[in-house]
This record gives sequence, C-alpha cells and structure tokens, in this order.
Amino acid sequence: MNATAFAAVIAATAGLGGAVQIAVQGRLGDRVGAIEAMATASLIGAALALVVLLLARRSLAGIGEAVGSPKWMLLGGVMSAFIILAITVAGPRIGVVATTAFLIAAQFGLAAIIDRFGWFGVEHVGFTWARVLGIGLLVLGAALTLRR
Repeated sequence: MNATAFAAVIAATAGLGGAVQIAVQGRLGDRVGAIEAMATASLIGAALALVVLLLARRSLAGIGEAVGSPKWMLLGGVMSAFIILAITVAGPRIGVVATTAFLIAAQFGLAAIIDRFGWFGVEHVGFTWARVLGIGLLVLGAALTLRR
C-alpha cells in the first residue's frame, strides 16, 4: 500500500471512530455532565497517546520538544478539547449525523480559508468555483440533516 492509500485508510478509519465518539460522548455527557465527559475522554486519550509514544519511541523526550515549539503549534490540543466538548453537547441534541455534518461543513469552510491564505505554514491553495460550490453544498446538506 502506498503512502497516499495508507493516509486515506487512516483518515477513513478516523471518520468511523468519529461517528462512534459522537454517540458515546453524548451518552457519557448525559450521564456525568459534558465537562466531566470531555475531561474523561481527554485523560484517556492522553494516557493512550503516552503509551503509544513510549512503545514507539521508548522515550517521552519528544513532548519536551513539542512544548518548546512556537505556542500556536500547540493549538491542536486546545482544539481537541473544544471538539470533544462540542460533540458531547451537540450529539444528543441534534443527533450523530447532524453533528458530524456540521462539524465537517465548518471544517471544510475554515480549511479552504487556511489553504487560501497559507495560514499555519501550509501550502497556498486558491479558491475555485468548484471548492466554493462544494462547501456550499456541504452546508446545505448539513442543514438538511437537522430534519428528523
């Protein structure tokens, strides 16, 4: 399997995991509270990440390097906590499909802006009518998922 196919499989697997995460986080949030559910998921994720890091690298030294990086590069952790909280709150209220649809539509919209302006050091990728139309259709699709 080449690198592109491997990356696509990993991304698709993460998408499957995301649907499960929305469903179970919502249930946990209903049971113990949204903030408690977010904290629990974050702690479990952190523990798993540390185990994987130790198994793969046999060291925690990379964490020191990461923390020493420019602070904007640590936004991934902040965004992770926000995403976990958001899906914990939204999932039980609008459903797994609608939560996923809005998350993806918003993600695509901001991703197009990040690409366009090359924010965070990514390669510049311009807007095209196809991109704008595709994102618009995603937003419309997300709105349609609210109908039960």
